Amino acid sequence: MLEPGETTEDGEREQEGELAKGSPYAVGSSATEPPGGSRDSGRLGEERADMSRSDVQQDVTDTGTQAEAVLETAEEAQYNTPIDAEEHDEKSNVKNSTATVKILLVPGGHVMTMAFAIGLSVEEVKHHLASELKVPLEVLQLSLNGRVVEEQQSLMELGIRPHSSTQMEMTSSDPSSYPLRLLRLPEHDSMPDVITVRVQKEEGVFKEMVVEIERSQLPKPFLGGYRHRLTGVEYHHAANQTLLKKRPDKGVLVYSRSTQTVELKSKLQQCSVNMSTQMTGIGCYTSCMNDKLVTPGKYITAEEYHSKRLKAVICLQSYARRWLAQEAVEQLRKERTRRLAWFEMQDRKCKEEKEEQLRHRRKRWLNPQSREDFNLLYHALEKWRIEEEQQINSTLRGAERKAALCSLLDQETQLIAAIGRHHINVEANNYDKIIRNFLNKCAAPHQWRTSSGRLLEMDTVHDVRARELKELYNEISVYTVDKQQRLSYLKKLKKTVEEHECQLVWDIIDLIDREMDLMSREVKEHNLEGLRKRICTLFLQYIKTPAFNPKVVKLLKVHKKPSQLKHNMFFCHGCQRYLCSANFDSSANGCRSRWCRYCTRLDNIARSRDEDSLYKSILRRLRTEEHRLKTEATIPFLLQVEDIRYLIEKVWASCSALNGSRDLYNMVFTRWERQKDWSPWNCILLSKEETSAHTQVEDIHEAYETTFIQWVEQKHSMARQHFSKNPIMAKHLSF
Repeated sequence: MLEPGETTEDGEREQEGELAKGSPYAVGSSATEPPGGSRDSGRLGEERADMSRSDVQQDVTDTGTQAEAVLETAEEAQYNTPIDAEEHDEKSNVKNSTATVKILLVPGGHVMTMAFAIGLSVEEVKHHLASELKVPLEVLQLSLNGRVVEEQQSLMELGIRPHSSTQMEMTSSDPSSYPLRLLRLPEHDSMPDVITVRVQKEEGVFKEMVVEIERSQLPKPFLGGYRHRLTGVEYHHAANQTLLKKRPDKGVLVYSRSTQTVELKSKLQQCSVNMSTQMTGIGCYTSCMNDKLVTPGKYITAEEYHSKRLKAVICLQSYARRWLAQEAVEQLRKERTRRLAWFEMQDRKCKEEKEEQLRHRRKRWLNPQSREDFNLLYHALEKWRIEEEQQINSTLRGAERKAALCSLLDQETQLIAAIGRHHINVEANNYDKIIRNFLNKCAAPHQWRTSSGRLLEMDTVHDVRARELKELYNEISVYTVDKQQRLSYLKKLKKTVEEHECQLVWDIIDLIDREMDLMSREVKEHNLEGLRKRICTLFLQYIKTPAFNPKVVKLLKVHKKPSQLKHNMFFCHGCQRYLCSANFDSSANGCRSRWCRYCTRLDNIARSRDEDSLYKSILRRLRTEEHRLKTEATIPFLLQVEDIRYLIEKVWASCSALNGSRDLYNMVFTRWERQKDWSPWNCILLSKEETSAHTQVEDIHEAYETTFIQWVEQKHSMARQHFSKNPIMAKHLSF
């Protein structure tokens, strides 16, 4: 460490100071006398070229600059003591002396301060500067006092003396391609590149040494610190930044991790054992009763022994390999059995599905309940009529043909009448169910789910009112009660409707009084059924009135603003009525039907008798699958049943694209390219078995032939042309 009173010199002036503990720089080895002895003129240039540092050099002659450094211990100072003149000649000592050289970059004006041995040539100095500035050596030109110096001259020949300071100018012969500029701005550094330190060797003897400053690229480690409680200033701990002393190599490994493990060795040895025997002799008798006669056998050589062991090993391997082969064959047999069982199960499942479809279809024929069931029944009737008509036309001629056609027409008329009567009975039976569902929706509370998934319910005043009217209707519609219970229900109903005054309320009260009067006269129950039905009908009309039951507004098709009706009303060319747009069907091609749904259904029963349940199931399955693959899918939900019918019948000809099967019950729509969303121009009609194999295809161009791909693309062009008429569908088109 520097003692108080010691001075440092940066080439021209000495300043007193001490290296701050938090400085980011470290004191390096002396430039005058490096560790390990003196270095020749080329060693300094090689070492400084290998450093390849990009630190910006700062002019040490700026006014007010203070250089602070920490010297090594006394032993290190002794180690760095200049070599005595007795060991080296005076000429070599002078060449190894250093001088401070300031390089002025023209025209930038920046100054680089470095320490060079005066024995170095100008070419070696330029080589070091080229590595520092990252420019070619050929473009650098050095000049001293306005005169370009030659590369063969040394610094000592240019008049530079040891421990002196000299300024040289450096320019570039190609400033446009290789300008001279520092890789880091000077303001980032606060320390010079070299400093001159005055060290006291002996009492009254001082030695000036030039020390280079090494700039470390590593970040300072955080070693802790403390904060002032009053001012809040933080003080960080710092460590000694002087380079560690390099220990001399003694040629002996001082420490090693191998001493932490034990090296085990295994070696067979045969120890000698001393044995004694006793024989019959003079004065000694040894019994031979228990002796055994040992006969030497055949001697086995080492080669024979190893051959025998080899045969035994081969035998064991053959049995082991046989067992492994049996296991492999058994595994293959099990896989084959399992696969055959899977194929059989799939065939059986397919047959069961078809049988279930036929049973369900037959059940719908025999006992139709919904509108789709009656459409299916009419479709079967039309199919039977066409088959009978074809048979009559192919077998009969003349008057017999006309008589057979008339008979067929009579049978068709009778079947249509029977279907109509059954339809009326079904509607009568379903009337009560429709009313119950309507009342349940009116009385249902408001429901919503919270962010945690919990279902919440809330009853409003309108919900309570609707629930009271529902319970009252259920009581009035029950006829199988005693006389006193019926009278209490009627009084409760009369008290409820008396809250309002209108013609409907007066009619209900009149009917209630009439029934109560007839019941007091002991009129039979079956004679009161008509009157009771009228009371239920009027009370249902009372419930459907928004003035008496506000909750019913959401369920009735009542327009809140009658002024908007003119924008939402269309004329039906079938029934000659103006109806709401909800009563008309619209397809994905943008065309609206000219007939309302009722007229369309009636025309279908009278003429074409088409059945759409099959296409509805295909569309339902398509929407479910696309929603599973992508929740944001929109195109499948824009399509209607008529659009699916067009795709199946017109585009894909009602058959599978691969095997040509016409079993529509086993057909599904799937993606043609599974990476893209489903659309009419990215779909293919396949059977269920073919769909499972098609969804595993990664690249259709490798799995299918070019002819088949072109045929499918032609189908896609037909679908794209058909659906491009709708503006909403046109947004999803990609040409």
